Amino acid sequence: MENYYESGETLLKLFNGINRKEEKAVISGEFRDISNNDMHIIDAIGIGEPRSMSAVARDLSVTVGTLTIAINNLVKKSYVKRVRSEKDRRVVLVSLLEKGKRAYRHHKDFHDAELFAIMGGLDEDQAETLIKALTDLDDFFMHYGK
Repeated sequence: MENYYESGETLLKLFNGINRKEEKAVISGEFRDISNNDMHIIDAIGIGEPRSMSAVARDLSVTVGTLTIAINNLVKKSYVKRVRSEKDRRVVLVSLLEKGKRAYRHHKDFHDAELFAIMGGLDEDQAETLIKALTDLDDFFMHYGK
């Protein structure tokens, strides 16, 4: 049972530490003018085809109104472009400008290094156990409070 409580403390430290370290590592240099939350919005938009505001909001589990406030800020700072859909004028599409694409890649590089640090030293069985534990944790959070 000691491991049970020790694991809880470790998880709490990990969650808090990841947020602080990510913000320090990612919100730096050229990207000091945005927040960690903005960086996650940039990540959700991605570098592919333009995405609808409602799809991005759904992916981030926020309202379109909340997303609109953040997008306005990112448009002003030249990270994001917003246009109306040609097919349906009610739909607002967002895509990344060059600065937004650089921010996207910067954020992705951080997470790639993070994954390598976690998975790089594990053998196949350890990796499968970790993936199972993380999947179970994700399932818990997806269903908690519903």
